[in-house]
Amino acid sequence: MAFTELELQRCKKVLAQFLERRRPPAHIRDRLDIDYRITGQSVEIFEIRPDWQDKSRKRETLVAKATFVRIQNRWKVFWMRKDLKWHGYEPNPEMHSLEAFLDVVGRDEYCCFFG
Repeated sequence: MAFTELELQRCKKVLAQFLERRRPPAHIRDRLDIDYRITGQSVEIFEIRPDWQDKSRKRETLVAKATFVRIQNRWKVFWMRKDLKWHGYEPNPEMHSLEAFLDVVGRDEYCCFFG
């Protein structure tokens, strides 16, 4: 089941605050940027860079994902490994809030998200 309209607006607000703190300076955003998408019950964070072969095209590299499990009232946390599959984030596989998830991603203590 997708987010309610109220939950969706709250997620967008929290994610916008995260991006405001995390995005690179405006003068390099054409070479490196960060954004998010919300699909169903999941939030994905990704980097945006020019394609290495064709600079006129942009490439998205998935960084982190959190999926809200309504029945448990928890966010399951995932990171993208080099096999290009989502894996549970072992140090903190579940979070109680989207803010907690974004805090873990922002700190990136184990260099799983942004390397």
